[in-house]
Amino acid sequence: MPTIKLARISGEYGFEAHDEYGHSIRMDSSPESGGENFGVRPMQMLLMGLGGCSAIDVIAILRKQRQNVTDYEMVISGEREAGKEPSLWQTINLEFHLYGTIDEEKANKAVELSLGKYCSVAATLYKAEAEITWQVIIHPAKYNILQK
Repeated sequence: MPTIKLARISGEYGFEAHDEYGHSIRMDSSPESGGENFGVRPMQMLLMGLGGCSAIDVIAILRKQRQNVTDYEMVISGEREAGKEPSLWQTINLEFHLYGTIDEEKANKAVELSLGKYCSVAATLYKAEAEITWQVIIHPAKYNILQK
């Protein structure tokens, strides 16, 4: 069974979590609620997990289909329920930016399989009634969308 250890190491809400392999991540609350921007907000980490889970699936599927993926980036955005506790993710949008010589139909099918069948994080969010939308954008050459 996977085991995570978490300890407070900064301010009131600054935590660091470690898995059994020694990987770590820092978490904090927003300054508006007493945090110090020490780390990622836990709910944003859930979106990061969705991106990582789906990215692994999509790359693996496209590799099996002999698609030449030279690079990969995602932009993930979401809106949470307003005025509710707990405030769940209501809508999430994923932009899949794929670089290389890639068949668009195969790329769309890979994303569909990931989000609809293989990605456990997506399945968890669907059970929480999140609406997940997505787009695939294929770029023949590399440019960094995250720097804009």
